[in-house]
Amino acid sequence: MKKYMKINYILAFIALGLFSCDDNLNVEPEQNLSPEVATETPANVKNILNSIYGTARSGDSYGGGIGLASELIGNEGDLSWNGTFVGPSEYNEKAMVADNGFVTDAWLNAYDMNNQANIVLANLEVFTDEDDKASAEGEAKFLRALAYFDLGRLFSKPYTPGEPNTQPGVPIILEPVLDPNAVTYPARNTLDEVYAQVINDLSDAYNLLPPSNIYFANKYSAQALLARVYLQMGEYESARDAANDVILNSGAELTSTFAEAFNNAENSDEDLFAIQVTSQDAYEHSWNVYWAGSEFGGRIGNPDVSVEEPHYEKYDDPEDDRANFFYTTTRGVATTKWQNQFGNIPVLRLAEMYLIRAEANERLDTEEGATPLDDINELRERANASTYDSVDLDLILAERQRELAFEGFALFEAKRLGWSINDIPYDANQLVLPIPLREIDANPELEQNAGY
Repeated sequence: MKKYMKINYILAFIALGLFSCDDNLNVEPEQNLSPEVATETPANVKNILNSIYGTARSGDSYGGGIGLASELIGNEGDLSWNGTFVGPSEYNEKAMVADNGFVTDAWLNAYDMNNQANIVLANLEVFTDEDDKASAEGEAKFLRALAYFDLGRLFSKPYTPGEPNTQPGVPIILEPVLDPNAVTYPARNTLDEVYAQVINDLSDAYNLLPPSNIYFANKYSAQALLARVYLQMGEYESARDAANDVILNSGAELTSTFAEAFNNAENSDEDLFAIQVTSQDAYEHSWNVYWAGSEFGGRIGNPDVSVEEPHYEKYDDPEDDRANFFYTTTRGVATTKWQNQFGNIPVLRLAEMYLIRAEANERLDTEEGATPLDDINELRERANASTYDSVDLDLILAERQRELAFEGFALFEAKRLGWSINDIPYDANQLVLPIPLREIDANPELEQNAGY
C-alpha cells in the first residue's frame, strides 16, 4: 500500500556550493542536483545536515512558531494578542481550525527536518573519517528527535506516566524521500512509539556526538533534551540523572546575570543548544517579530504579544531581575527576552537543567548532585532575588514559571502537570492541534484529532 506525507522535500536544493567535479565539461547545475550527486560526498551530505539547522531556524518552528503556539494556547491572561494574523489569534482563543496556516507550517517544517535527517542517515557510508561520520549521525538523530518530540507534544493528547499511551501520535517516517513521485501514506503511530523513537535517537546521539561541537549539537545538547523528554514523561529518576550529567560535565555555566542569557550574537555560557542567527540572514526570527516592540523590529502590534498584569503576580520579590525584564511600548509591554532581531535563539539552557534536577530530586526525595534548595537558590541569586530557607514542589514549579517565562513552555507545562487553562481541562480536545486539513485530504490513512 502506498503511503503519503506532504512535505517540502528540500534536498539541498540545499545550496551545495562546495560541490566540485573533476570534469569541468560535465558539471551538473547546482540548482538542480540529482539525489545521487547531492549525496555522493561527505561535503555534500554535511551541507544537507547544515540545512536541517536552517530549517529548524524557520519561524514556523524553533524560530518562534512552536513557542508562539505553546505560549498562546497555554495563556491564562498573562498575555494579550495584539497582532493581525488569524492563526495566533486562534491559539489564544483555544479555537484552532484544521486549516490554520500556522499549524500547517509547523507540521510541514517538522517533516522537512525529518526528511533531511533521514537523507543524512541513509548516506553515512560516504564518510571515510569515523569521527565525522559519528558526528553527522548524532546531529541528524538529535534534530530528528527534536522535531518528533514537539510534534508529539503539539498534535497528541498528553502523555500519562505509568499508563499505556496508545493515543494517536504522529507518523514516524525513517526512510528518506528523494523522489516526490514516490511519497508514502503513513498512518499515525501511538504516542508511546513516538516517545520511544525520540529516546532512541537521543540516546544514540549522546553516545555518538563529541562533548563540544562549536555551535552545532553536541552530546550534552542530546542529554539536555533527554532530561526534558523524561520530565515530560514523568520519568523523574532518568530526568534527574540526565540533568545532573549536563550540569556537572557539559562545561556550561550560568551567565553571571539573567540578562546575559538572552539577545546574544553568539552562544552564551549557559546555552546547551541555540539556533544561530546573524544580521546576514534574509529575515529576522519570529520570536522577535511577535514578541518585540516595533523599535526592535517587532510587528505593528507593538508588540503583537503583550505581557499583562496577571503575569507580574508570579514574582515574589520586586527586586528579582526577572520581574523587571520588560519594557513599555505604545501598545503594551514587551518581554526583554526577545529584543534582538538578530540574536541567537536559546533552545536548551543550563538554567532549565537546574530546574529539572531540583524538581526530580524533590519528587524522589533525593539530593543527587545538589539539594533542591541549593539549585533553586542558585537561580534566584543569579537573578538578584531573595533566597529561600526551604522549598517544596509548589515553589519549584513557581520558579520554573519565573525563569522560563515566554520561552515556549506554557502549554507543555500545563499538559505535563495536569493544570487546566482558563477552566479548560489539560487533556481537552481544544488544547491539541489539529492534523492539517491538507494532510487529511491527501492521506486517507491519517486520523484527525477529536474535536476537528
